[in-house]
Amino acid sequence: MHLEIPRKFGPLVHQAQQVASEVFRPISRKYDRAEHTQPKELDMFASIMDGMNDGAEDGGAGAGRLARADGGNGDGNRNGTNMKTVLGLTELCWGDVGLALSIPRQGLGNSAIAAVANDEQLERLGDTWAAMAITEPGAGSDSAAIRTTAEKDGDDYIINGEKIYVTAGERADAVVVWASLDRSLGRSAIKSFVVEKGTPGMTVERLEKKLGIRSSDTAAIRFDNCRVPAANLLGDPEISVDKGFAGAMQTFDNTRPVVAGMAVGIAKAALDRTRELLEQAGEPLTYASQPWNQSAAQRELQRLEAEWEAARLLTIRAAWMADNGQPNSVAASMAKAKAGRVGNEVTLRCVELCSGLGYGETELLEKWARDSKILDIFEGTQQIQLLIIARRLLGKSSKELK
Repeated sequence: MHLEIPRKFGPLVHQAQQVASEVFRPISRKYDRAEHTQPKELDMFASIMDGMNDGAEDGGAGAGRLARADGGNGDGNRNGTNMKTVLGLTELCWGDVGLALSIPRQGLGNSAIAAVANDEQLERLGDTWAAMAITEPGAGSDSAAIRTTAEKDGDDYIINGEKIYVTAGERADAVVVWASLDRSLGRSAIKSFVVEKGTPGMTVERLEKKLGIRSSDTAAIRFDNCRVPAANLLGDPEISVDKGFAGAMQTFDNTRPVVAGMAVGIAKAALDRTRELLEQAGEPLTYASQPWNQSAAQRELQRLEAEWEAARLLTIRAAWMADNGQPNSVAASMAKAKAGRVGNEVTLRCVELCSGLGYGETELLEKWARDSKILDIFEGTQQIQLLIIARRLLGKSSKELK
């Protein structure tokens, strides 16, 4: 693994930094206060983000599928769409997480499409802004417990059920819906479907009021005899008991490093601002001094920076493995678990270190603390990530280790 950032991604990182500082930061508080108001300033960024994704092997935005660049012998080194997406979103979330989630054609559903879609679907759906609909009122962290059904009817599937906490569910052009073809077969029958906005039978029931990421809409969606073309079932339509729903779960191997990168970005924002405020208060951070010669605030900030660096490296590793065709399920969960926890800890501790300034709305520190919490929850909670890691390391099944 090469730890330095690939030189070819320099322009992308610089462009994302400019967007974060010049566009996101100035309107961050505005849309935090005006929840559910669509940020019109972001409409122009669809074309900009397309430029950032030029040459992507998935045909569109979002993280790409696992791809072996070296023909399978492990000797090559590829930095592709997964690394590009993580690096870009890390910088954008330094500006604002909610706004980053609101950029057209950059939904989490796009990573699902990239992960399991066939070539025809990638070509047809590559420019579609897709949200992700997995969670249900009775099925949260246990994705295998979903009750939404998809029944084959001629050349269509009829979907019935309810999904909640769908990020960009109202604004996106389509929603990637997880549903079961046959609930009696358990998780092996779970497939994902692309349901386009405006399809009869799909209704946005409500928008949630949230602690953070208020500029991003979070919707509850109902499907009532919603008819979807069979061609919109992502991947293999056959039910395989042996493979289970591995194809659908590969989505998480792509999206978890992306969410980890978002947590790394917001934590860096808090660290950068806290360092500036401490310097203004006469507490400059000097790395040459020994810990016992530093103030408590300086020591704590250095500790947080070390935690942040560990999360960043785990995140880059997971993205790099995906780009190089290496199974990254454990690495993706490790990155998500570490970065999600670090993002929460760093932003909250920075609020404490800055005292009244950190708590007040004159600074964005309190907002970052609120925004960071979701990054430890969606795409699999902290507890679920640790459970996945333990199962893989111990060689246990989901039935053996709950």
